[in-house]
Order: sequence, then structure tokens, then C-alpha cells
Amino acid sequence: MTLVDPKVIGTSAERLDAHDKVTGSALYAFEYPVEEPTYLHPILSTIGRGRVRAMHTADAEALDGVLAVLTVFDAPRLADTSDGELAILQDPEVHFRGQFVGAVVAETPEVARHGASLVRVDYDVESHDTDFHSGRDDLYAPEDVNAGFPTDTEDGDVDAALAAAAVRVDQVYSTAMEHNNPMEPHAAIARWTPGGSGPVLTLHDSTQGVHSVRQRLAPMFGLEVEQMRVIAPYVGGGFGSKGLPHAHDVLVVLAAQRVDGRPVKFALTRQQMFALSAYRTPTVQHIRLGADADGRLTALSHEAIVQSAKIKEFAEQAAVPSRLMYSAGTRYTTHRLASLDVPAPSWMRAPGETPGMFAAEVAMDELAEACGLDPIALRIRNEPDVDPSTGRPWSGRRLTDCLREGARRFGWADRDAAARARSDSEWQVGMGVASATYPANTSPGSVARIVYESDGTYTVEIGSVDIGTGAWTALTQIAADALGCPLDAIVLQIGDTNLPSATVAGGSTGTSSWGSAIVAAARAFRDQHGTSPAPGAATSAGTPDNPDADKFALHSFGAHFVEAHVHRDTCEIRVERMLGVFAIGRVINTRTVRSQLLGGMTMGISMALHESSVNDPRFGHVVTQDLASYHVSTHADIRYLDAVCLDDVDEHANPMGSKGAGEIGIVGAAAAVANAVRHATGVRVRKVPIHLDDLLPG
Repeated sequence: MTLVDPKVIGTSAERLDAHDKVTGSALYAFEYPVEEPTYLHPILSTIGRGRVRAMHTADAEALDGVLAVLTVFDAPRLADTSDGELAILQDPEVHFRGQFVGAVVAETPEVARHGASLVRVDYDVESHDTDFHSGRDDLYAPEDVNAGFPTDTEDGDVDAALAAAAVRVDQVYSTAMEHNNPMEPHAAIARWTPGGSGPVLTLHDSTQGVHSVRQRLAPMFGLEVEQMRVIAPYVGGGFGSKGLPHAHDVLVVLAAQRVDGRPVKFALTRQQMFALSAYRTPTVQHIRLGADADGRLTALSHEAIVQSAKIKEFAEQAAVPSRLMYSAGTRYTTHRLASLDVPAPSWMRAPGETPGMFAAEVAMDELAEACGLDPIALRIRNEPDVDPSTGRPWSGRRLTDCLREGARRFGWADRDAAARARSDSEWQVGMGVASATYPANTSPGSVARIVYESDGTYTVEIGSVDIGTGAWTALTQIAADALGCPLDAIVLQIGDTNLPSATVAGGSTGTSSWGSAIVAAARAFRDQHGTSPAPGAATSAGTPDNPDADKFALHSFGAHFVEAHVHRDTCEIRVERMLGVFAIGRVINTRTVRSQLLGGMTMGISMALHESSVNDPRFGHVVTQDLASYHVSTHADIRYLDAVCLDDVDEHANPMGSKGAGEIGIVGAAAAVANAVRHATGVRVRKVPIHLDDLLPG
């Protein structure tokens, strides 16, 4: 693969969107100015399962300023109801507490909210089931798990290898349900207008993929994709929750059909997002490890149980990382689902790898302890020469380099092997480590268009979305180097389905996929128009196939190092220091990549110590519905945090030599915290978040 000659790639270029964001001129979905806006407030079910028997709307309809009331009995019909999460208001069935059963549209948001409160709903209540636990007798195996991985794998006789192992670990680990909470809530503005060949739908949406939203929603409303436009120039975070359209998108579009062409604005409240914007499933994971006396793995078994929804299946691939992370003579992985009367789970930053690597890396720490080995030495001893799951050579693994460089920078050599050996006044001090990995994929389907303008600039068009990660800047850097021109000669246009197609900003594939399309278009442009193009010269090209993707195992790797302090009396946990060292190929922008890695690491600390969506099975819903009761890490919790990247270029990944950085920062981070807490206290906690009372035995 011919790589781009880096000149502005790899620099710390300032974010091109920074001025607009800090001055408030960057327009997010709900802020887009429209004429004669109307406002929507939803009506949510107050039962966990049953049927709507009647909806009394007269009081709301009589309220001055109310324009329309939608119910399950009179809402517009959808052309496609195959997606259980999106097929709302099409029948009176209630599948989970907090489901949309209606909406009020009014001249102001205050009137819409008041009108919604006046609608009385009668139900036929049925018993609901929202109790997730591993002892259920109705667990089942899905056809496959997220991202198309096989549900189960088996290599050799694991039980026999475990029985013969000199050292064994056999433990159960669990992770909590977590909810995405991007700064910008899910929001949209929908408007129907007449067009030459039928109605036209315009949707300003806070989404990670404008083209994926259009592709999914247009058929639901009986439209050709060309009849729908989705716009999202700025998005205030997503973390996976905005990777797919959700029911609020459908609701606002349905409502817009009832207000005679006026735009309808709808933003979920923070409370509503805990039922309607997806979440990370809770998990229970049984891991068994067997090793010889020298700590070399002879058996690895990873069995994951995760939550799904009756309304729509989602199978988190928690056991998949164990298929490739370390050498093992035999290997067994499974996934089983508990299907409940709950909202549908979906993507949350590094789905699969985040919960799976917590369990796997804590188990590896336990194995190191049982073998009397340093945790880093154990991991290096079990380095695989090739990808165990495919047999392919690594395009560039470098996990050993990450572990060694991190150990050098962090002062790992000063760590005492024994737990509870170090104290600082009233605090017990411990150090922990964990590995990280994430696939380095490139998604097909993106197209870039380059136009040379009369003022000497190049307009680069691609329908990608910047969800706050720095795509505006990174793609401009890639275009500049691909065309061999200065950074200020590039005018980037993104975030609109009127631009050439682009894949979703998810799976850490955005920069790789869109950047590859831009490089292909730049090279085709130079081939066709040379270095002195005429004004108006234009060329388009798509993300090319990568022949190396079938020859090499493409993954990013990293290592987390944590120093935790635990108070002797209160059991308060403080993460005093955390360092992440990563091998993610060539870094496009050192400033934005470091921010992404630090953000992921912060979310890992949050997972380890704070985040937990608490379900009350009596009522069938999450009760921690705001950022006062759903705790996240804040500045006070993050003391010293640093992330560094190895000097690394993966020539097999894409023309930039880069790999994704958006998700690997969270993978393994919670395990490193838990391992540090163990080293500080001598107490092994196998669940997150870690609570103070978990440490009382120590």
C-alpha cells in the first residue's frame, strides 16, 4: 500500500472548528434556526408491560397553543415496522416503561410539556420481567453477536486442559449497566415540504451518521432516499448512542406530518435519555484460565451473559477479545442473552471490548498472582506470534512495547510484588496494569469529491460527521497531504446527505474510512487534472478495497498503568496517577488523538468507580435518571492523567498508516483500576463499579 507523505499529518494542528464552538456560532441540531418552529413533548408509558386501553386527550387539545396530539390510536402509519425499537405508535402494545405512547406538539416547549401532562392514559397491565441475572433458565444463544462475530468458538478440549493445568483461575466477573451521556442530548428538527416528485423530509439530527439515518428512516416513511435530507455539521458527543437512529427520530418525523409543513423541534431531556437513547448492557462473565508452572496459558474459557430486549435483540460481544489477546493451547468462548422487557441496548464506546477486557484483564492479574509472576511478565510470556482467532500475522501488534515503555515511564520497577506493602500516611497505595486492544477496521462505502476553486482552494466534500472527535481538522490534514498543498488551501464540507455518501462515525473507523476515500479522490484528481488544474476541475472516488485486510490481523493495542490510593478507614478510592501507552499506527493529529485517549481513560475510571444504571425490577425501569444520581468521573476524580503513542506506522491499515483512537482508550482501563485497588488493599473485587463496602473485608 502506498502511504501518504506526511507533512501536516502528525502535527498538533489547532482544531478548525474551535473558534465556532467556543464562540457559540457552531449550530447543533436543536439550535438550527427555522421559521415558525413548533415543539414536541413526548408521552411516555408508566408501566413495564401491557397495552394502552385508552388515551384521554381532550384537556390537552383544548389548551391554547397546542397544535396536535398523537396517540397510539391515530398516529400516521409507517411503511416499515420491522424494527421493534423504531416502530412506535403503531399499536397499543407497551414493551417497556418509558416507551413513547404519544406526543403533544405546541407553539412553545412549555405548552407542549404542559399539554403532555394533561393526557391521561389507561392501561391493561401485564407482569413485566426486567431482572437480569446469570441464573435464569431462559438464556439463549443468538445467531451471532455484534459486528457479526460467531456466538461461540471452541478450540481443543478446554475442560481437559484445565484439569491438567498446574495453576488455575476460575472466577465470575460482572459489569454494570451504563448509559451514554453525551453533552448534547439526542435532538432533532423535522420538516415536511412538497417536492417535484413527492414530499421531501428534512431532518436536522444529532447523529453519528447522516447517511445511515437516511438509509434507515426513508423507507419507514415510504420515501426514496433522495426524498430525505439529514444535516449534522456539529454533534456534541455520541459514544455510540447516536450511531443508529432511535425512536425519537421517528416520533419527531411522525409529528411533523401533522403540522402542515411547519418544522417540529424535539430534544430529549436527560431523564428521557435513560430509556430512549440506548445503553451498555450489564454482563456476567465466567472466566477460567489454566497455565503451566511457568505461567504459560494452556486453557482459556470465557463465557459471557448479557442483557437484551424483547423488542429488539442486541448481543454485546464481550468474549470476543479473549479469542485473540493471548496465546493459549485450548480456547472456549460463548455468549448467552437474557431477553427482558427493557429498552433495547446498543453501542457504547468500545462495545464488547470494554466489558470483556475488564473481566479478562482482572483474570490475568489473578493468574499472575497465582503463578507468583509480575503481571507484565505474565502478559509478555503469553504473547501470540499470530492472531489466534484467524492464524493471520499481525499488521503491527506492539503490545509488549506498550507494556515495557509504560512500565519505564510509570516507575513500575519500584512496585512491591506484595499487596498492601506500601502506604502513604492514611492511604494504602497500589499499582495495577491492564492491556488494551481494539480492531483497526475500515468500512467500505464512503465517497469523497474534490473540486478546484477559482480562488486556488480545494473544496473537499464527504458526508461524514464530526461528533466532537476532531474530524473537521483531521480530514483537512489528510486532504492537504494527499493533494500536496497547504492546510489553508482545503475547504472541507461534511455533515449533510447532500454530500457524497459516508459511513457512520463508529467502531473507530471514521478517520480510516473517510480518510482513505479522500486520499483516493486526491490521487485520482492529480491523475486526471495534474498539479495545475483549471477552476471547476472535479473528481470523486470511494474508499478502496484493502487487499491486506484479508492477509493481516489489523488491531490496535495499548497498556494502562494506574496508581490507586485507598483510605485506611473510609475505603475511599483515588486514582492518583494513570498512564496509557498505545500503538495505534500513525497519529493524524497529536492534539485531538491525545484528547480522545484521555477521554476514553476517564470513562474507564468512571466505569471502575462510579457509573451504574440502577434498575428497579418492581417498576421495570432505571431509577438513576440524571447526572446527580448517575455518577460520572469529574475533574476532582482525575488527578494526573497522560496518554502517549508509540512512533508507529501501520502500512497495512490504510494509506495514512493510521488506526482508530476513539475507543481503545477505555478498553482495559477499568481493569487497571481494579488491579491497582487489589494491590493497595489485598481485596480482589470482580465487579464494577467498585463500592466502598466491597473493600471492608480488607
